[in-house]
Amino acid sequence: MEEVFRPEPARNVSEQARAWIGWFGLGRLIASAVAVLIVCGGAYWLVRTPPPPIEAALPRVEAAGSPASTLPVPVAVSPEVSAAPTSRVTVHVAGSVLTPGVYELTSGARVHEAIDRAGGMTGDADVDTLNLAAPLVDGSRIYVPAVGEDVSAVALIDVPFVESAGDAGLVGPVNVNRATAADLVGLPGVGPATSAAIITERQRNGPFLSVDDLERVPGIGPSKLASIRDLVTV
Repeated sequence: MEEVFRPEPARNVSEQARAWIGWFGLGRLIASAVAVLIVCGGAYWLVRTPPPPIEAALPRVEAAGSPASTLPVPVAVSPEVSAAPTSRVTVHVAGSVLTPGVYELTSGARVHEAIDRAGGMTGDADVDTLNLAAPLVDGSRIYVPAVGEDVSAVALIDVPFVESAGDAGLVGPVNVNRATAADLVGLPGVGPATSAAIITERQRNGPFLSVDDLERVPGIGPSKLASIRDLVTV
């Protein structure tokens, strides 16, 4: 009978493998194989490309002929906000100032601001004759007298007055804050001296806030005030 030829190297490898498994241990070999599989699976999970989201697979439906919606383009807003135009007053500054003339100021400005616009007072100006804190009235004339100048016949702050009741042929109360000397002289018991005193008082200490304020004027007492109370207003 022929003998079957078996290669000797293969037998040696098989025996060596069995010997190595016997030395290493079957349990440790299985555990190592499992660990290698886990490591390979984790590496694949980290480097794989994630699948696209479900929404990407949904079909897009657009209405036929409808324009594509676009977001509004942001418009830059300037930080400067245009304010409403400020009202102005125009006054005439005359007398002892460096630059007499007509000046325009903001509404609510005071007499001293108008004088400052006119260059300020000259060295001989009489500062105490004016109420520098009085508010300006549009169209008024501010006169700064010199020291020693007779201002009894001069309207230091001449407030514009369109026409008196007598000139217009109307019957009505006289506004003591706007009336001229001629308008005041027509009142009962008010002569040229009293009318000048009324004008001087309102120029120096500001307008009359009520009819009773006329008692501030030298020469007007309770009896005279009672006689003109119904004929004047503020």
